[in-house]
Amino acid sequence: MTVDPYIPQSGDAGYRALHYDLDLDYRLATNRLTATAVVEIRATRDVAGVGFDLTGLRVGKVRVAHDDRAGFRQTDRKVKVTFSEPLREGETARITLSYAGAPQPRRTRWGLLGWEELEDGVIVASQPTGSPTWFPCNDLPGNKATYDIRVATDHGYTVAGASPATAVRAGRRTQWHFAIDAPTPSYLVSLQIGRYVSERVDLGGVPGALHYPAAVAGRARSDLAALPAMMSTFVEAFGPYPFGTYTVVVTPDDLEIPLEAQAMAIFGANHLDGAGSLERLVAHELAHQWFGNSVGVSAWEHIWLNEGFACYAEWIWADAAGGPSAHDSALAHHALLSELPQDLVLADPGPDLMFDDRIYKRGALALHALRLAVGDEPFFAILRDWVASFAYRAASTDDFVALAGRHCGAAVDGLFDAWLRRRPLPELPRVTSRGSDGDEPARG
Repeated sequence: MTVDPYIPQSGDAGYRALHYDLDLDYRLATNRLTATAVVEIRATRDVAGVGFDLTGLRVGKVRVAHDDRAGFRQTDRKVKVTFSEPLREGETARITLSYAGAPQPRRTRWGLLGWEELEDGVIVASQPTGSPTWFPCNDLPGNKATYDIRVATDHGYTVAGASPATAVRAGRRTQWHFAIDAPTPSYLVSLQIGRYVSERVDLGGVPGALHYPAAVAGRARSDLAALPAMMSTFVEAFGPYPFGTYTVVVTPDDLEIPLEAQAMAIFGANHLDGAGSLERLVAHELAHQWFGNSVGVSAWEHIWLNEGFACYAEWIWADAAGGPSAHDSALAHHALLSELPQDLVLADPGPDLMFDDRIYKRGALALHALRLAVGDEPFFAILRDWVASFAYRAASTDDFVALAGRHCGAAVDGLFDAWLRRRPLPELPRVTSRGSDGDEPARG
């Protein structure tokens, strides 16, 4: 594991976080967080100390198990823990950090990220570097860990997380407990706090939970009604859903974009209108559970593996739901992209362009080009193999190219070079897999 060049001030390549045990007490009226984090780590090389990303919160005490002489110091971005004796490569340590403060989002080149107060509640939006606004972490996309999270907050508020919670009330406070057993990078761990109606739903055999304000209940139920069919479509296309549950939160506030989290998606009230106008966003966030969450990226330069795949899933869903075929969607977006600047390298766009919409659309087009070149059956075999082979791991563009090559041989090398490594937008290959009308690929 190395430090990510897109976020050079984040993370510490000298260790991997293995497990986080977070105990949080949050007061909504005063935006006051008092917390303890117990982090189990493993050294990736001999280290005299380790750094945790943390911003806006003050650490009062650090303890290292079996090392009473360990020390620490804190800067505006890091908590640096020094051991009395070096931690050797492969050795583990348990570090407890007690901290407190008024959490707030951090300013980044991608806007405000992290823990943010709503009109009446909290939203956590961590991608890519917002997690240090609420817990000390090794904030690298390739460092996946497990989590136990306890959140005590005011009674009357729901705390929604990625797994079903147990809630215990004590007076005016309720403690919520979540366990995340699937390996998860820090940026995909999220909590949402609000006055929500909670509803259990069956999503094509996958247990689901919906949390929404009572005022938008009708819109939420209407626009999320397609989730079971989406789940079935994606399971058929990509393989089994990779997590035990799926949670959707609709906030009372408007949000600029929906938010991705592991086994979870967050939408603003503005994303649901009761008419399904933004149904593609619902499909996009669900698809991230396969592409971006189970199969994560080892570094942010590979973000097309998250966004291009999720965007292509939008087209697959539209196709399956009786809308435009994936091929028609590809043709339309290819025409639009051809009119935009050709200054982006998909496999390494740079930090300023990593969330550019061209990453999403060109990434989806690269996948459609692969589908046209090899045919439907090999294409979906590649996607299912990708999801199965790299489940709960962090992968790279080279990993995907190599896997596709194992399925299709060197014939796809030139295709990937043109779509992923060069700036000009390539033409789409001629159709090789035909549907019943003979004009376009069979529906996926």
